Parts: sequence; structure tokens; C-alpha cells
Amino acid sequence: MKKGKDTTNRINVNKLMLIVPFLFFLVISIQMARLSLSTTIDGINLKQFANNRNTKKDILYANRGTIYSYNGGILAQNVDSYTVIAYLSPKRSEGFSTPRHVVDKEKTAEALESIINMDKKEILRLLNKENLYQVELRPGGVGITELKKEEIQKLELPGIDFIQTFKRYYPNNDFLAYTLGYVQMNDDLKIKGQMGIEKYYNKELSGKDGYLEYQKDLNGYKIPNTPEVRDEEEDGNDIYLTIDDNVQLFTERVVKESTEKYGPDWMLMTVVDAKTGAVLGTTSTPSFNPNIKNIENYLNPLVSYTFEPGSTMKAFTYMAAMEKGTYKGNNTFKSGKIEIGDDTISDWKPEGWGNITYDQGFALSSNVGIANMVQEFINRKDLKDYFMKLGFGKKTGFTLPNEQAGIINFKYDVEVANAGFGQGITVTPIQFVQALTAIANDGVMLKPYIVEKIVNPNTNQIVYTGGREEIETVASKETVEAIKELMYQVVHGDPNAATGYNYKVEGYDLIAKTGTAQYVDPNTGRYQTGKEDYIRSFAGMFPKDDPEIIIYALAKRPDYGASTAVASAVKKLVVDVAKYYNIKQDVEIVETSDSSYVVPNFINNNTIVMDSIDHQNIVIGDGDKIINQYPKANEIINDGDTIFVLTNSKDIILPKMTMWSSREVNTYCSLINIKCNIEGYGYVYSQDISEGTSITKIEELNLKLKRTSSKVEL
Repeated sequence: MKKGKDTTNRINVNKLMLIVPFLFFLVISIQMARLSLSTTIDGINLKQFANNRNTKKDILYANRGTIYSYNGGILAQNVDSYTVIAYLSPKRSEGFSTPRHVVDKEKTAEALESIINMDKKEILRLLNKENLYQVELRPGGVGITELKKEEIQKLELPGIDFIQTFKRYYPNNDFLAYTLGYVQMNDDLKIKGQMGIEKYYNKELSGKDGYLEYQKDLNGYKIPNTPEVRDEEEDGNDIYLTIDDNVQLFTERVVKESTEKYGPDWMLMTVVDAKTGAVLGTTSTPSFNPNIKNIENYLNPLVSYTFEPGSTMKAFTYMAAMEKGTYKGNNTFKSGKIEIGDDTISDWKPEGWGNITYDQGFALSSNVGIANMVQEFINRKDLKDYFMKLGFGKKTGFTLPNEQAGIINFKYDVEVANAGFGQGITVTPIQFVQALTAIANDGVMLKPYIVEKIVNPNTNQIVYTGGREEIETVASKETVEAIKELMYQVVHGDPNAATGYNYKVEGYDLIAKTGTAQYVDPNTGRYQTGKEDYIRSFAGMFPKDDPEIIIYALAKRPDYGASTAVASAVKKLVVDVAKYYNIKQDVEIVETSDSSYVVPNFINNNTIVMDSIDHQNIVIGDGDKIINQYPKANEIINDGDTIFVLTNSKDIILPKMTMWSSREVNTYCSLINIKCNIEGYGYVYSQDISEGTSITKIEELNLKLKRTSSKVEL
């Protein structure tokens, strides 16, 4: 009995041993069948998974298009660059007689420190990272040039290698920076424009990346005699701008000089071909270098700054009245002040110039004249419609990003008057340039442009061509001739009545309208009221009868000498551009080498130095040292201009001012800091405080001026 029981148990154990392997085999077989018959397991496409493990896809990066000037100069291009890498794992050196990884970390860090501009400690921190096969030496080792790469290679440092990449390079640094913009590269080496032409034309410049797909072995190398799929890259298009290298150079130079001398918050200048609308040069300060991206402001003033234009807008208000047919230039009005409801509008000279004509009011830049015009010659609708017709209040479509439209909105009588002389409305520089083209083209307004052509470098096919684009006729030829004559008087009229006389350049019949506008403090919402809290602007062109060049310039809050901050830059630019393009003048060019005079620096000199100056000068006070002067050092003046120097005198005595010009009076009063009220224009014939009076006893000085045919005693 016992023997039989043992046999039964043995048989049962044997069956169990057979069933377990069978069940295991069955499960495996089912799973194998499932894997064989199914295309997707646990949400994973098996075929794709297998292919991915055996297939490698390399991106063939398209070369970003080059940006050229009109002259063919390279403004932005892709160049090869390299990233420095360090192999840390000793496994890389296995089987080799010489080390292929970093062995002496101290020596390596010390050798690289100065070349890649990284601190030795920071390099060592990277080299001492554990469990890494390799490491990039960031940030200094990223984007290095071919020359730096060769310099590092000569050191023959074990374990140091390079990954070849590319970067965007701007050969001229801050030259035309806001127009060109800059780019950024993301982690997958895709470049994207972030500002300027680089951003606006990013799609055209980028091209199309390709790829190379092939079968790889366990080490990642291509398996011989296996098929590959290749989709060739298409390089980005090249863009040629209308920018003339030389005009841009002239523009950059005069703006930088003026900025250094007068210190405005910002300054802008743009030069345009009057007959086509092509932008020949444009710059603004402060600028930046797109290679290092030292950017303070990400908006391009040319298209993105909106501001109140001030008196330059008067040119278009006059044109509105002329176009309506109601303008009467010989009619007179009383200048100085005018009441509109509860508001008072004043001229920049509050006491005015007496009764003057509207033509004279333009040269004198009379706000009261505009206030009278919008009551007698035109109404609110006339003015607003004409401003809108000129393109104000809407975008021009200029091909730079972030263009603003400005605001042309006024309703009440005082707002209409303010708008007529450029306050209470906002515009952009590019809008103003566009409106000026109408004056240069017998009333036909042109659309400004900055891209000359776009070229496909793969086929050399021109895919886009820029050129003259007429928007509409906004003024008659008669209106244009009349406004050009008024603008001529602003610069070339009576020196005591022409507000733009500072812009006069002998031999060049430049015509213009100048402006001085208050601006609103964004923190308080109110106009700034400081002595220099203005935006000074210039809108002009030359030659007068058939303009070829338009110049628009403005500066915010330039320091003392603001009247020349923009003027000095414009005058130099006019001469440079006219000579460069050989623009024929209709007036005889006067040689100024014998009559011009470069003002030296008198400050801190003994007053005796003025005895040796062969130029008309006025010494203020009886001190022995000069503490201020006007004009400033290095200004160029002509015979007939007066040099003023202020001494360290304890008591300044008022001189006899008979036959002084208003310009001389204003200079004197500014230097001694007293209020002077001038009535009339011409030369002084009366002063209400007698000569010999101490200025410490003077609260304000009143003078009367009148015209005279020659500078003799009245």
C-alpha cells in the first residue's frame, strides 16, 4: 500500500513539470504571433520603431540669404563658426597610442582661458563633470571663428575638438543696424530674424532645409551598399537694399558727431531719392552692434516711433488751404497771441511781430497764423481729410516690422489749430518722408521703399524688383510751386525772419520747414516744460526747382545749442551728398575758405586772447577768465557772425545794443540768463534799460527792432 502511494505522487509531480513549461511556451508563442501579426503594440508602431533604430536622418541646412547694399557691399551674411568640445571619457583613448581625451585638465583650461575668453575656473568646472563622454565649452567656446579654431589647433591639446556650425555676421558692426536687425539661433540650429529686414523677410532669407536619410550600423555609420534618400536644401534668397554705402556712411557720421556733441535722447536722419522714393541712407542713435546684440531699444525709430511733429506740419496745413483755393498769402493777421474759446494760442515769440502776412507767418513759423487759417481758409474736415490723403494716420506699408500708424484725431476748435501746427497729433518719420515726396514730384506722392531687388542665388533669377510707386496726386503743380517758394524763404529769407536760417549752406538752394515740438511725459501724461524738452526736426529737399534729395531729421532733447544740433548735421550732409551725386546747383557756389572761420575753444583761457582774434567778438563782463562761449568750439562761422564769450566777472554791465540783430540779442541774453522781449525784426533801435546798468538789477529787457537797408546807426 505504501509503495503504491509513493508511485502516484511521483506521477503527479512529473505531470506538473510538464504542464508549466508547456504553458510558458504557449504564452511565448502567442506573444510571438501577436508581434508577428500586429503592426502596433502598446501604441508603438513596430515597423517605424525598427526603422528608426536602423535609420539616421541628417538635416542639410539651407544657407541663409545674404543682404547687400545697392553698391553690392555685404551687410549681413552666414559664415562658418565652431563650437569647442572636450572629450572627457578615457574610453575614447582605448586602442590608441596617444590620448584622445582630456588628460591634463589644468593645462587645458589654462591654455584655453584667454583664447575663448572664459575664466579658467569655469573651464575646469566643465572639464571635471562626471559620467559625461563629452562637453561643450560654453559660452566662450561657442561660435568661434576659423582663426580662433586654428589658434586652438596649434596648441595640440588632447581631447579638444570642434563641431562645425554657422552664424550670422554683420561686417560693418553698428552700420545700418536698426534697418538690418539681427537673428537668433534656436537649439536645432534654425536661424530666425528678430528685427529689421532680417525679421520682415525671414521667410525669403531662410530658404528650405533638406535632409539625408540612410541606414546606419551600431556605431552610427552608414551601412555600405544600402539605399539613401536625399532631399537637397534650397538656399535662401539674397536681398539687395536701396541703401547707398557712401550716403549711409555720410549719414552715420554726421549723426554720431551731432549726438556726441549735443547729447540728445535719440536722433534720426533719413536720406531719400526724391524721384523714386528709394531710401539711400537712414540711421538713428543710440544704435547697437548686431554681432553682440548690445540693444537698448528694440524699436526702429523710422517706422515705430510716433511723436508730435510740431511746425514741420505747417507745410501741409498751408497746402490744404492752397488746394481748397481759399489761401490768400498777402492777407494779414495780428501775431503774438489769439484766444480760441477758453484757450490761448501763442507764437514762439509771445509778443509776436505785429501785423504780418500769412506768407511771412510761414517763414516766422507763426502758430497764430495757423490758428487764423483754420478759421478763415479751411475747416476741421478740410484739414483732417488732407492729412489723411497724405498718408498720416495709417501705415505706409514700408517693409520693416512694427510700423505704427500714428493718430490724426481732432475735434474741437483749439484741437484743430493745434493739429495745424503739429501738436496733439502723432506721426512717424516714414509717414513724413512719404508726404514730402509729393512736394518733390509736382504733387504726386510716392511710396518709400528700401528693397531694390530679391535674387534667388540658386538660379540667379530676380524674384522681386522694387522701384518708383506712385500712390496718388495730392496737390496741383501750382500748390507745389507756392509751398516750395515759402520753404525757400524759411532758409534763404531775411536772417531775422527766417526760422531755418541756421540751415543755409552757401551755394545750395536747400528748401525746408523746421519744427520744435513739445512731447508728452509718458509717466504724467503732460507736456514736458523744461528748457530743452523738445523734439527738434527738419524736413527739406534740394535743389529747389527740381528736388533730387529729401532729408528728414529730428532729435529729442538735445543739449544747449539745440538750434544747431540738427542743423550742423544737415548742413554737412547736404554738401557731402551733393558732391557725391554731382548735383548741379542753380545758384553760384560761393567759396568760403577765405571767409569762413573755425571757432577755437576759448573756455578757461585768459580774456586777453580775444585781442588776437581777427573776428567780430563781444566779451561779456570784465573778468580775466572765459567761462562760456557761443558759438561752441569747432563750429564754422562766416564773416559778419559774432563770437560771444562770457567772463568770470562778478558784475556784468548792460551794453548799448543798437544795431544788434535778434540773433545776437538772444545769444547775449541766453549767456547771461536774463529774459529779453523782442518786438519787430531787423536790428535794435530801442532798449528800455540804458547801457551801463548792472544785470543784477534787470528782471527783463525789452527791445524794439526794425528793418534797415544797411547796418548803420539808425
